[in-house]
Amino acid sequence: MSKTRLRHGVFLAPLHPVDEDAHALMHRDMELMEWLDRLGYDEAWIGEHHSGGYETIASPELFIAAAVERTRHIKFGTGVISLPYHNPLMVTNRIIQLDHQSRGRVMFGFGPGLLVSDARMLAIDPKTQRDRMAQALDVILRLLDGQVVTEKTDWYELVEARAHLLPYTQPRPEIAVASAATPSGGRLAGKYDLAMLCVAATDATGGFNVLDVNWKHACDVAAEQGRTMNRDRLRLMGPMHIAETREKARANVRHGLEKYLDYARTVTPGRFGNMAGRDPVDVLLEAGHIVIGTPDDAVDVLKKLQAKQGDFGVFLHQCHDWADWTETKRSYELYARFVAPHFSGSNRARAESFDNWKAHSLDYSSQSHAAAKATFEKFGGAAALESAAKTGMIGAKD
Repeated sequence: MSKTRLRHGVFLAPLHPVDEDAHALMHRDMELMEWLDRLGYDEAWIGEHHSGGYETIASPELFIAAAVERTRHIKFGTGVISLPYHNPLMVTNRIIQLDHQSRGRVMFGFGPGLLVSDARMLAIDPKTQRDRMAQALDVILRLLDGQVVTEKTDWYELVEARAHLLPYTQPRPEIAVASAATPSGGRLAGKYDLAMLCVAATDATGGFNVLDVNWKHACDVAAEQGRTMNRDRLRLMGPMHIAETREKARANVRHGLEKYLDYARTVTPGRFGNMAGRDPVDVLLEAGHIVIGTPDDAVDVLKKLQAKQGDFGVFLHQCHDWADWTETKRSYELYARFVAPHFSGSNRARAESFDNWKAHSLDYSSQSHAAAKATFEKFGGAAALESAAKTGMIGAKD
């Protein structure tokens, strides 16, 4: 039995094909947040991208500010703010403002920046991005804690900088570092006591194989600081599409899977190997621990992730347009109805109660009929008994 209650959320990059209207898609993404909130999902992480055409949200903070006003319970994270693109004081102040506006429903996820084309437009050498991320993070954490920072680097300068408004969430909002294949994210998480966003957890050629390795990096560095990493703050992300049957799930994703694969292979040439003459559904299923199937298939994949990683706190669906909008919403609904309860154990008492009833069904039924018969005898006599037997209210043999 897991000691960590598995929570559920999404990671919205987003990933939208370039042949649909971007304006409509942005508002549909907002509608998705409302739908997930109604279904009881715990959190949603929103990405930052500036090129490529598919990942169309440039400011996760702006999107989150609007989504908070349209929802009641779900928490939102920046997934992620690319720190080398921003002055760290500005990032700090935007997160603090969101923390207050949302009354504590915001989380701060950060990373170095994924798309080289984004960095190129800003004249940033991709080889410097991870170092700059670490520099900015150190400053942001000090500013969130109310410290005054004077610091000059080759890409920003702060002079007696401070956050004049401190966080609503004390001591600070949850902070998470993106982790894919390299150990850099895990080492930062261990050093600063951060959550981890494992954004390639189901990819058998990369993230899945190093889940336990990167977690060990985090734990080892945390131990050097005298701390223990908390598995409840560990998040694993992967794509799923769920339907009532495997056949229906495969049919659903014919809508947009090939476009998704085209983009994925553009960002990472050669990904999924030689696809010539292959069914794209089979390509994806063979590429890792990915679900195009039923709720039971989703349960099996999450169990495999637990077997590889150990306990973790949240599973995040990678949002995509494999299926049309109706079937996409249906997929999230089926997950909430049948997959999430498997791991929360919320139906355990109900199932035990029903099993107990089945085990004693004949006895309970006999007692019920006997009680009904006694009541009719008491108040209605033989005529009432005969009428009750004819209408099936009690058995004729009673």
